[in-house]
Amino acid sequence: MRFLIITIIFLSAQISARELGQTEITTDEGIEVFKQEKYYLLKKNVEIISDEFKLNADLVKAFFNEGLYDVVRIDSTGNVILKSKRGIKAIGERVNFNVKDEDIKIYGSKSLLITNEMEMKSDGFIKVNNKSGLFSLEGENNTLKNQDVYISGYFINGSFIKFEEINEIENLFVEDQIEINIKTETLDMYSLKAKYNKKNNIIELFENVKIIRDKESIEGDYAIINTLTESYKVTSTNANKVKVLLKEKEEDE
Repeated sequence: MRFLIITIIFLSAQISARELGQTEITTDEGIEVFKQEKYYLLKKNVEIISDEFKLNADLVKAFFNEGLYDVVRIDSTGNVILKSKRGIKAIGERVNFNVKDEDIKIYGSKSLLITNEMEMKSDGFIKVNNKSGLFSLEGENNTLKNQDVYISGYFINGSFIKFEEINEIENLFVEDQIEINIKTETLDMYSLKAKYNKKNNIIELFENVKIIRDKESIEGDYAIINTLTESYKVTSTNANKVKVLLKEKEEDE
């Protein structure tokens, strides 16, 4: 009897067009229903289309509400592509998506998340809550960028706020054993660790610090940068001196 119900649901999804408020599911190898656990197991060339999102993957656990109707959470693996009407695009080897909380976790090589003009890439994992703005990246080849800044480092954690449909970084912590990099339109900054707070518009750089602006390059152990005035101060420990390199600006031909 359970298999018969599954077959009817599967065939109706193939025949009739989805209406507003409905969730359409298609697969190549059928659907298993686990009523007690409240999820569907979907296999091979899975496609889920709802009012909120569209998802494609090789294998999906789709968790539903009490009536086995609305999708509340999705655990998916294999060539996952998720697109949400809230401006979210996620690509990864494994993607877990909580629909209600807008919480996304992406795992695997070449993971990608785009949310409101902010792009995150990683060969490890990406975690973002689109409601709270909290985000975390960990792994090789981590990058985060929007219209104003580019960031790279093994650990990237922080939060963003929405402003005119664009996500702006509110707080940031970046760390790497080799080198982190933060680029703005005018500054190119390197260190082992960095902190940023939008409230006071301050970036702090720690260890192996290097700041490049135009033809000016300054190295030290610690730097504090005001992102509004673009003024900065670089200091060093007693064992080292601050190093400044100035290159004469080339004349226009």
